[in-house]
Amino acid sequence: MGDLLARGVEALGDLLGPTWDVRVVSTPQEAAGAGGRRLDALLEVHPEGGSVFAQLLIDLKSQVTPKVIEQQLLPKLDLVRQVTPHTHLVVMAPWLSPRSQEILRDRGIGYLDLTGNVFLRIPRPAIVISTEGDRRAPRSEQPRSGKPTLAGPKAGRLVRLLADIAPPYRAGEVAAAARLSLPYVSRLLDALEEQLLIRREGRVIVDVDWVGLLRLRAGHLSLLRHNSYVGMLSPNGTRHLMMRLRDRERAGREPRVTLTGSYAAHAIAPLAVGGQVMLYVSADLDSTDTVADDLGLLRVDEGADVLLLRAYDEVVFERNRDVDGIRQVALSQLVLDCLSGPGRMPAEGEAVLNYMAEDERIWRASGIEHTQRVQEG
Repeated sequence: MGDLLARGVEALGDLLGPTWDVRVVSTPQEAAGAGGRRLDALLEVHPEGGSVFAQLLIDLKSQVTPKVIEQQLLPKLDLVRQVTPHTHLVVMAPWLSPRSQEILRDRGIGYLDLTGNVFLRIPRPAIVISTEGDRRAPRSEQPRSGKPTLAGPKAGRLVRLLADIAPPYRAGEVAAAARLSLPYVSRLLDALEEQLLIRREGRVIVDVDWVGLLRLRAGHLSLLRHNSYVGMLSPNGTRHLMMRLRDRERAGREPRVTLTGSYAAHAIAPLAVGGQVMLYVSADLDSTDTVADDLGLLRVDEGADVLLLRAYDEVVFERNRDVDGIRQVALSQLVLDCLSGPGRMPAEGEAVLNYMAEDERIWRASGIEHTQRVQEG
């Protein structure tokens, strides 16, 4: 921790520049100013020659999760503000995840990590610093093998289910509905609880932060890298293509096709017009040729206005919606695809998220049993 403090103080000094002094007043000891609670360091920051200075109460952490913030840092922050209202709590760590940074900012806690993620807002003397470093954990800070993350198809199934279906439910119900093993689901739920993405009472999940969950999952995805695709041209234009899609849906043709991307987002988030039509098809080798023949599409190497995406997992076809006679992905899948897509798609994904947040009842199922009955029907 001594090396972390030294490197953090050096980084803060570099950010403030040569006209500011950063001085370590005390290192790990019992701090009288913090009501007897242990602190890691107390810094004084002031401009050269100035009489006004700021005190920074430094909390050194080897790892910071949202649960650590809630259980350890927030009580300390409340105590510091009661005892020394002009002292500012600052977290120093090797690396802070984007979610941890967001929670710290929202709670008014400063932070500095060794990759360059820094947030500091002090009214007197006036200091405002906000910089971005690594969004992904350096190799030395990445989870050990065996610890579940939100990468991979299995995690995708769990995320979709937690987003699409409102709690309460138990891990066993979730595992069965998502067709996953209970041990895997239990480990991943533990990790999500650590990130405050779910909350449990006993063994029952009672709340899901589905917005944060979808954003975090999207950070592990790249729409056009995780789904192999074939570029196509619609000779008769998009309107004719949509007519062919409706005809194909009415005829119940296989393999399945479902619309995603900008064209699926337009009805909800009309930020722009145009863009490529993106259609999920099954991962079978001949599915793209079959669908292309049905829709009158021509394979091209450049200038494609239609992309046929071979679905990385069958979850993209679950809980699909019928919109004006065309099968479209569920809103949660649309958000994931847009947030992890190219160009303006992430902005469209955020707009879809805002639409979903306005009224969950219009898209979120009320229970696992209800959802299963809808899918079977």
